[in-house]
Amino acid sequence: MNKSEVMIAVQDLVKKYDDFSAVNGLNFEVYKNEIFGLLGPNGAGKTTTLEIIETLRPLTSGKVTVAGFDVEKNENEIKQLIGVQLQAAGYYPNLNLTELIELFSGLYNIKVDPLEMLSKVNLQEKAKAKYKELSGGQKQRFSIATTLINNPTIVFLDEPTTGLDPQARRNLWDLIKEIRDAGTTIVITTHYMDEAEVLCDRVAFVEKGKIIALDTPDKLIDDLIKSGFERKKEVKAANLEDVFISLTGKEWREG
Repeated sequence: MNKSEVMIAVQDLVKKYDDFSAVNGLNFEVYKNEIFGLLGPNGAGKTTTLEIIETLRPLTSGKVTVAGFDVEKNENEIKQLIGVQLQAAGYYPNLNLTELIELFSGLYNIKVDPLEMLSKVNLQEKAKAKYKELSGGQKQRFSIATTLINNPTIVFLDEPTTGLDPQARRNLWDLIKEIRDAGTTIVITTHYMDEAEVLCDRVAFVEKGKIIALDTPDKLIDDLIKSGFERKKEVKAANLEDVFISLTGKEWREG
């Protein structure tokens, strides 16, 4: 994380739909090479905020810049800098992974080596497999591969591990860290608080379109403990998921 370089700046962001405010005055910054978590319940305004930053949805008021570019004035420049994770519905199920990579690289008007892209997410062995034949974990890894096609400066991942088994989830965590370590800034949404605690350098909690807390996971947890909060169950040095991984291994599982 490089605090001297702001990659995303959100100032007084408001998004209204008639009389309803989906986003109600958000302010935050995302720094270079950090994994920043946008957390909150369904309907809190997380997805709307991301879509505005990604230039997919217009804002009502406020200002948002991405790598210094204004989302209202520099849409094309921003799109060249970012990678956005598509949901499963965005893929052609009968095309194989090589064909899909070629299709997406054509949309970006760039040339990439499909096998090289697939190897980044450990899917080189599935190069000729159709998308519909992949397991849930493989589909999620492939969706992340598509975000890397244009060699983005910033990647947006929307609940990337939903529905995955513990092994696939832990392996995807490692992959996300590797992408960050290679020089990419990552913005992630997730409903799994353990995931945010492991991955994120900082997190912002959003509720009813407003940020109600923003800091490192450690600081937020320490502040809660200082307030007198105590967990009812004794906190152990491992949890049941750790037991699962220890017993069954952490290697990539296919199928």
